[in-house]
Amino acid sequence: MIDYVAWFFAGALAANGVPHFVAGVSGRAFPTPFARFYGRTESTAWFNVIWAALNLAGAYALIWHVGTFDGGNLMHAGTAGLGALLLALAMAGWFGKEYGGNRPGSRS
Repeated sequence: MIDYVAWFFAGALAANGVPHFVAGVSGRAFPTPFARFYGRTESTAWFNVIWAALNLAGAYALIWHVGTFDGGNLMHAGTAGLGALLLALAMAGWFGKEYGGNRPGSRS
């Protein structure tokens, strides 16, 4: 059972790593949990690349070093996919409010 919990969070970490990586390599600032420590709402592009790498490394560690993950097993892959999907939907809602993506046709 703990394997599935780990794989769920691996999916969530992988989903969280993607927007940070994209923002970072695009040269854009984007929120991280650490921006508030510096009195800002967004972290620098290079910090987002580092944060993405940490998230993706965590996802890798949970997938390949907890239990025996089999990507061909629907329960294994589905558990990780569910973690990714749920966090992606939560981020879409949160960042949609912040950046106007919840209002069709709006641009920020």
